Amino acid sequence: MAAQQPQAGASPMAVPDVTVDLELKSRLASGHPWVYRNHVREGRRLNSGQWVRVRCGGFTAYGLWDARSAIAVRLFSRVAPPDAAWVAERVWEAWEGRAAIRATATSAYRWIYGEGDGLPGLVVDRYGDYAILQTYAESVQTLAPLAAAALRSCDPELRGALLRERPASDEADFDDEPTGRAEASPARLRLLWGEAPPADLVVQEHGLFFHADLYRGQKTGLFLDHRENRLLVERLVGGRTVLNCFAYTGGFSLYALRGGAAAVTSVDSGKGLAEATAANLALNPVAAARHHFVTDDCFALLDAYAKAGRRFQALILDPPSFARQKRSLHAAVRAYVRINSLALRCLEPGGLLISASCTSQVGPEQFRAMLAEAATQAQIRLQIIHEAGQPADHPVPAGFPEGRYLKLVVARHLPIP
Repeated sequence: MAAQQPQAGASPMAVPDVTVDLELKSRLASGHPWVYRNHVREGRRLNSGQWVRVRCGGFTAYGLWDARSAIAVRLFSRVAPPDAAWVAERVWEAWEGRAAIRATATSAYRWIYGEGDGLPGLVVDRYGDYAILQTYAESVQTLAPLAAAALRSCDPELRGALLRERPASDEADFDDEPTGRAEASPARLRLLWGEAPPADLVVQEHGLFFHADLYRGQKTGLFLDHRENRLLVERLVGGRTVLNCFAYTGGFSLYALRGGAAAVTSVDSGKGLAEATAANLALNPVAAARHHFVTDDCFALLDAYAKAGRRFQALILDPPSFARQKRSLHAAVRAYVRINSLALRCLEPGGLLISASCTSQVGPEQFRAMLAEAATQAQIRLQIIHEAGQPADHPVPAGFPEGRYLKLVVARHLPIP
């Protein structure tokens, strides 16, 4: 599909102007797509979903106004208010960018990653033959029908597109981290076109199969952003005893078993996750007899294991986001230090800690500093041997560091000399 210039959905002259602080000019010019409300110079009474023209010195761009979000404007184009053809071009670019993923034994991936694909506040996840759209602000909902129609034109084999709708009370929780992992209240799916997915949908990832229950909010069977990290774990844990904390529906555990782990214990406090993990195990030719699921609080169980002297040769930590907003950062860092310190007390010397964080509020340097503090508390030496993040279907604009939210560190437990 040839590149197209945006065509005005409304005449640029009819679009209201929003003037923002001059200090934002270099950031906006480098591609950062957000304007927070406290940077808007004058109060505006505009409706959510209305196109506006942002002016910052000599810089201009068009974006969607949001009357409720802390992010007052999300920017899309520097030429004109986008129309259906412009949205279709962004969807096609994202489709082409996932060609390498589609060539693998994987049928679940992120088709559109909001800001990373030029559509701020909108994500689309592909599960088999179905596309699930989700917006992170009231204003962006105006784009959902246009994006859904464009998905259909990219892939004729797509059988349906659905919009995941959250309760309105959840919306403010996403203002500070609209590109990270969503942990909203259960949401309903609204069919935009085509047919609805079955309740027993099964998807494939690197040759492993997972149930994807798209009707129960967050619990779709796996987190798409850890796809390549799960494959990495498979290559690291052969012959080791593994403890997988915050195991969810057992994604890391299945890869560990396929990689030849001697034994895998999965831990999560969520209701029904033991059964969901067992269902995923049953889909795959892995040694389920080497797996055990414990339904418990991970902090409490690790503390009990540490006191009892129970040790593992590899330990995986993939906790929920402890800091979805900036004001939660201090408490989040304390929680990360505590859970990692407890985990290190449960590792054998020479064992591997595989620790992740899915919040953009904690950067890579701060995450490494947190691990150093956890090692100090555990009175061990921690040697980082690998660092990773999110996969290629979660691209990040060079001028938008907030988009790089996922961090994973593999480190080795060593005695203090």
